[in-house]
Amino acid sequence: MAADIPIIDAHIHLYPESEIPTLAWCTPDDPLAKQHSLEEYKAATEGSTPKGFIFLETDRKNDLAAGEKDGSGWKYPLMEVSWLKRIITGQPKPGEGHAEDDTSLCVAYIPWAPLPSGVAAMEKYIDLVKQEAGESWPKVRGFRYLLQDKPNGTMLQDNFIDSLKLLGRMGLVFDLGVDQNTRGRAQLEEVVEMIDRAHEGVPEDQKVTFIINHMCKPDLSIYNVQTSPSFIAWRTAIFTLSKCRRTYMKLSGGFSQMPASLWRRSPEDIFDAISPWLSVILAAFGASRIMFASDWPVCTVGFGDDDNAWVKWKRIVDRLCWMASFEDEEKRMIWGGTALRAYGIEA
Repeated sequence: MAADIPIIDAHIHLYPESEIPTLAWCTPDDPLAKQHSLEEYKAATEGSTPKGFIFLETDRKNDLAAGEKDGSGWKYPLMEVSWLKRIITGQPKPGEGHAEDDTSLCVAYIPWAPLPSGVAAMEKYIDLVKQEAGESWPKVRGFRYLLQDKPNGTMLQDNFIDSLKLLGRMGLVFDLGVDQNTRGRAQLEEVVEMIDRAHEGVPEDQKVTFIINHMCKPDLSIYNVQTSPSFIAWRTAIFTLSKCRRTYMKLSGGFSQMPASLWRRSPEDIFDAISPWLSVILAAFGASRIMFASDWPVCTVGFGDDDNAWVKWKRIVDRLCWMASFEDEEKRMIWGGTALRAYGIEA
């Protein structure tokens, strides 16, 4: 890529060691059970450190019912908002791994939100986020409620759809995390229906924008894509999702969907192996609706000190831009422009 094209990493996670016990998924033996803050991120991206990044919520412990009752179930997601405020305002606690001069790096953040609880609870929760975020509130550009591991039908409940419509009225995006590899075709079919219902009868300027995480997590171990029902179902869903112009796709999350025998190989070999999926995304969304995103530090799981996951994924996206013969303007969109546009961030 051209050296003068700035990078916005559209999907990273950060957390201080002191708050690891609040992560819903993290056990003591998890390889990510250690501090991942800006010191670690800047070390991982040294030589290509992005101009900025977008923080995604890290699935903190929560209780929907308790949140609806008295707000107590939202304690840890709100603690995460406070953590981001400290990063953005340059007010680190001792040992948190960020500094006063890091304030400009976070260009936006996407907290957790209780979308299944409905509009009344969402309005109450968003007010609490505003209070907790303080002067960092303008950098809250949307919310996420991770759907990949939730029961079938969760995203199609009336409360969920109404919450999506609320986000649209407020000019906030919804980050969509689903998992075709684990959950199969049915979850992607639900996504298509969810988007249709969230936009039905809504004025164009109030329709919520969906930013799709990790290519919908396809199975990147498939060898013969021409006859694979999984690949064909994924491809069909991707083209269907792209028909809605308020959908965007993150080029991220690839390593976690590959066998180790593949992600240990060179970026060139990996690109060749996953090019069927990348080609579909490019054909469906185009450079103006896809964005580079690393999924750091999740992308590092399994990698050794001599194999930098962030750099390797960047080289794969570099190769995509080269193979597609992108002009500089198209490259600018993939490396940052699309993210700025999709999230409504002022450059």
